[in-house]
Amino acid sequence: MRLVLLGPPGAGKGTQAQRLVDRHNIVQLSTGDMLRAAVQAGTPIGLQAKAVMESGGLVSDEIVIGIIADRIAEPDAKNGFILDGFPRTVAQAEALDRLLEEKGLELDAVVELVVDQDKLVNRILNRAAEAQAKGEAVRKDDDPEVFKTRLEAYNRDTSIVAPYYHKKGQLQRIDGMKPIHEVSSSLDEVLGK
Repeated sequence: MRLVLLGPPGAGKGTQAQRLVDRHNIVQLSTGDMLRAAVQAGTPIGLQAKAVMESGGLVSDEIVIGIIADRIAEPDAKNGFILDGFPRTVAQAEALDRLLEEKGLELDAVVELVVDQDKLVNRILNRAAEAQAKGEAVRKDDDPEVFKTRLEAYNRDTSIVAPYYHKKGQLQRIDGMKPIHEVSSSLDEVLGK
């Protein structure tokens, strides 16, 4: 199973991805984690990424696609993968299409978790309060101001990826405002098609 999960920060992508990882024996691929791992491993593409990151620049789509290409070739990705946080732009979506085509692969699903963005801030505040009540550290990105900045960046840069996949007939939308188990059930229905 090869899947792209789309949606704004706080929509529940990470929660649903982890559930799918456990249930289907696939891997969740986070571009940030992959970049750090490639840099640490000293791979050729990781060395390119390191040079860019050390200079304070943004890693190019070409480098990110190269890291994804390397990562999906690893044995643990044979059963499939979930891309979470990628693609962030239409150019990245097009590059991903080319990469998969070159490897003779295709996406099984592109799922967007649709949420009421006004209610997301409350969701994030509740998540932070629950973490504090349990004595856990509050995620840095759960700070309301940081979250609002991330949401603005999503609306400006990333929200256009869903229409790209919709035009291709690949996009499935799920109500991400429902309780977690209902979102999971809806996701199972979509993936069962």
